[in-house]
Amino acid sequence: MSTPRSVALERLAYTLAAPVLAVAPNVYPDSPVNTVVQLAGAAGIGGWILAGKSDEPGAGRKILRWTPLVLAAAVDIAAGHTSGFGPYWLDGLLAATWAAAGSFVLPFSRHARRNHRPALAAPAPQPAPAVAVEPSPAMPDDGADMLTREARMMWERAGMPARTHVVKATRIPGMRHDMILLLRASETGRPITGLSPEAVGAAFAVPASDVVLADIPAQPGRQGGPGWMEARITPEANARRRTKPTDQERWIDRVAGPKGGAPGSELVHKTRDDERGVTFYRAKMSDSTESPRIDLPKVCRALDLPEDDSCVFVLIDGAEFLISAFDTPPLSAIFPATRELLTPDAKGMYVCGFTITGQPVKTMVYQHDKNAAAHGLTLGVSRSGKTQFFAVNMAAQSLDGQVVWLSTVRKDEKTTVLGRYIDRQGSNALWMARQLRAAKALCEIRADMPWPHDGQPHDYKPGDPRCPYRQLNVYADEFMTAAQDGDFGEFIQKDGEDLTVTGLKYGIGFNPAGQSPFAHNGFSTEMKDNLRQNSRPVIFNMGSPGATRKAAEGTMENPYDVPTIPARYSRSEGSAIERAIKGEADPENGVSTGGVAVIVLDNGRAVLMRSLYADFDTDLAELFPDEVNRLTDYEISELDKRGLWFDWNEPEPRPGEFWPEPDEDDEGESRSRRRGGGGGGKGGSGRGSKSGGRRSEQVASPRQALEAIKSLTDA
Repeated sequence: MSTPRSVALERLAYTLAAPVLAVAPNVYPDSPVNTVVQLAGAAGIGGWILAGKSDEPGAGRKILRWTPLVLAAAVDIAAGHTSGFGPYWLDGLLAATWAAAGSFVLPFSRHARRNHRPALAAPAPQPAPAVAVEPSPAMPDDGADMLTREARMMWERAGMPARTHVVKATRIPGMRHDMILLLRASETGRPITGLSPEAVGAAFAVPASDVVLADIPAQPGRQGGPGWMEARITPEANARRRTKPTDQERWIDRVAGPKGGAPGSELVHKTRDDERGVTFYRAKMSDSTESPRIDLPKVCRALDLPEDDSCVFVLIDGAEFLISAFDTPPLSAIFPATRELLTPDAKGMYVCGFTITGQPVKTMVYQHDKNAAAHGLTLGVSRSGKTQFFAVNMAAQSLDGQVVWLSTVRKDEKTTVLGRYIDRQGSNALWMARQLRAAKALCEIRADMPWPHDGQPHDYKPGDPRCPYRQLNVYADEFMTAAQDGDFGEFIQKDGEDLTVTGLKYGIGFNPAGQSPFAHNGFSTEMKDNLRQNSRPVIFNMGSPGATRKAAEGTMENPYDVPTIPARYSRSEGSAIERAIKGEADPENGVSTGGVAVIVLDNGRAVLMRSLYADFDTDLAELFPDEVNRLTDYEISELDKRGLWFDWNEPEPRPGEFWPEPDEDDEGESRSRRRGGGGGGKGGSGRGSKSGGRRSEQVASPRQALEAIKSLTDA
């Protein structure tokens, strides 16, 4: 490459002038050379001043052009003020530096070239033709903010997933990385198809679980429909949700999902009652037309609650439900019965127990809305609390002025105590048969019994002071066992069924109790339907949660979810797995569930309650009225005329009491019948004596037909 002539001459001038600047001030201090150099420097300073004041362009170029003269004067003055050539030949170094700087800067030759021809005869480079930049479809120039433009850039880099365009990106308040994308299809009128959380997550480098896609409705100034979609990208919020979720978030993630304990539900609120030691979770179905499907153990595990039937309960009301988690078993408390609680109100309702939430539960001594007496149905295994409930119910009926009869299959302490406060009480199958026969006869007597105000008979009207008789409540404990008695079972079953059908209009309520409400154990369909429709059935522990639930459903017209009654209340202590590994015994912390029952209310809903407690070890006189309520003299005389009013504890049936007396020529058969008719239920001979022609005349139900077939087979 050739060097321009002006450059070469200028470099030669610098090279020749450098020694002069170093030597002249030291060897010839008074030489005119020094004066010329200093005058040239003064001229250069003048050029700087003029260039700085000038308004024309190129002032910097002019200043640089005068710089070598000013620097040369500076070197000359510095050399003149040093002794000799200065320490370390400083004068020579300054002169050499000045020459080198001028040789490379070349102010005169380079900065004067703009008015002359190019230094080299090389062809001028031709500028490349400008390429027209096409606007990117992902980044239209619509004045979007920086966040939206960055989101569009990442969206375009990902290949415009599902052929969509980012309309706007909005930062979620309080979050650094979470945002909401408003997407639309790139082609107008085309729906968005094929867009997945995985595609959005890949575009923004977040997990697919942190992306939620949702349809958006139309808004003023913006279209909606299938061509639009919203994508919520929330990695920061989800990280916090996984570690410290709120109550609402935990419910959504762990309870309301398709595999959760209450799918399709949403939490309304969570409240805590420290005084009662309970936490309430009130929830409802997102779709109000759906019914809750609750798996309580699953809900407990999801909410980190102890999976314990004695402390966690669920109450369903339409599309809403309430989960109550108690610190201690709420139904292990005792609610003593008092006369105030047991006194019926104007509608015949009294408090018979309390629910888990402390609400009073009421049942009836008569049906105010139907203007009739009330039946009763009490179920439960031995020691479950049936007799305790009898005492509560009988006390309420007695306080309302009603008459009570009680029969059981076997004698026990509690029924004997109750016999002191009621009209009549007995303890065998024969006594129960006599009781039911007398109650059935009372229906005929009261049907013809005149009322004093007009001398005409009327149906029973509870609470009417003109009624000439009192309501009668007939209790039959262990009714199913008595209905299967070998001698009197058929009479007990038939009269009990008739009493449930016809007794209400004559003020007679039938209250059977036992361990099964099903037909094969003595309950006919008609009997069960009448008891269910005219009472509030009470089901105590039936031996297992499944049996309790089945018995309750058997007494409900439309089965709802039935609460569970465990065999005992036992709190879960520690880990069963750890105890198994260490070989330790499980803790014995059970509490009896006696007195806890499921009561079926009028609307068919089953409620768990703890019945009031009547202490048989103390005097029950505080619960019952001072005088025992009895039948009227007219009723007793009419029963006596029919041979039904006497000491029902007589061990043998009276002649003709249950079976017609045979002719005189059939004396042997008569003796056989009387032996078989004894009050003990002694088995085969009695059954055989009642077979034959009389049996064929008395067959009136499928059960009696089956008994007749069995008798023939035995014969």
